[in-house]
Amino acid sequence: MQKSSPRLPLIDAFKAIASQLILLHHLALYGPLSEATHRVIPDFFGWLESDARIAVQVFLVIGGFLAANSLAPNGILLAPHPLSQIKKRYFKLVIPFFSAVLFCVVASAIARTLLIDDAIPDRPTWTQLAAHATLLHGVLGFDSLSAGVWYIAIDFQLFALLLGLLWLARSTATHRQSAVALLLVGLWAVASLFHFNRDADWDNWAIYFFGAYGLGALTFWLSQQDRRFLGLVGMALVVTLALAIDFRSRILVALITALSLGLGQCSGLLARWPNFRALAWLGKISYSVFLIHFPLILLANAVFSQVAPTSPGIVLAWTIGTWASAVLAGAVFFRVVESRGAYWQSLLAAPLQTLTDRLSAPLRSRP
Repeated sequence: MQKSSPRLPLIDAFKAIASQLILLHHLALYGPLSEATHRVIPDFFGWLESDARIAVQVFLVIGGFLAANSLAPNGILLAPHPLSQIKKRYFKLVIPFFSAVLFCVVASAIARTLLIDDAIPDRPTWTQLAAHATLLHGVLGFDSLSAGVWYIAIDFQLFALLLGLLWLARSTATHRQSAVALLLVGLWAVASLFHFNRDADWDNWAIYFFGAYGLGALTFWLSQQDRRFLGLVGMALVVTLALAIDFRSRILVALITALSLGLGQCSGLLARWPNFRALAWLGKISYSVFLIHFPLILLANAVFSQVAPTSPGIVLAWTIGTWASAVLAGAVFFRVVESRGAYWQSLLAAPLQTLTDRLSAPLRSRP
């Protein structure tokens, strides 16, 4: 996170809760530790395994909301050079992301010496690493080197798509740009909600997720207009129609999140509630926790497989300890890597570009 950006407590709270649910989802999904904990608390861990992943919709909506705020707070694109914004976004995402991927490669190598489990990624190839470094791993069909990393690539695509729509709107007359931007984003969101999001074949592309992301952007703009409540109600009715045609709980969560942000912005609660330091801290480190928790889960499972305790109390203590270790690792990762993104970019930009060019050479020749 950039230090110059003011913290928004409600958004921090949403990010904190969503990141913890995703961490617990993966803790309930992978390895012998998850199997042991399922036997101790089957109902709760069963819910975490099957439903907690839906929390990613919260990040999608918040991503669109914050992107609209930074790129076009009045619906008019501020950046004179859109490509510079894409480059900035790329490095902001990739420096912590690829650092976490490399850590996961090491953790996976250690875990493979102690445990045989499908959750452990195979030893990566150079082209697989290059695909991750360029955020093309999903599009090119490479296996992910860590859990949840598809989201980073999708976030980058969504940001670029929103930026492109705002750039198209800027070609119209100045007094119409905000209206055209809202219309374009709304149409793409509708196309996603009513068609693309209903077809899983599109799930490696931004358009599949643009319904939720677009809701976030539209919420930001609509909640600033004179008829803000009418606009939010209209948006909610369109989404309700999409749900009536094809109910998807993930879209319902996206709608609830968007309306919560809209009402929070209208009432002023967005910037002052809830005033809990723990939630603020967890929200601040949420991206780092998202990136780094899976390799910690792999290592914990590898060691657990050698110890193999049977006592329910010890199993629960091991699970809680793994969760706490992942959160602590996220805090350290935030301090060392994510919060120092500008420093690492200035230090690594040239070598990273050279490395990316070399690694991507096989991709260019790939049939």
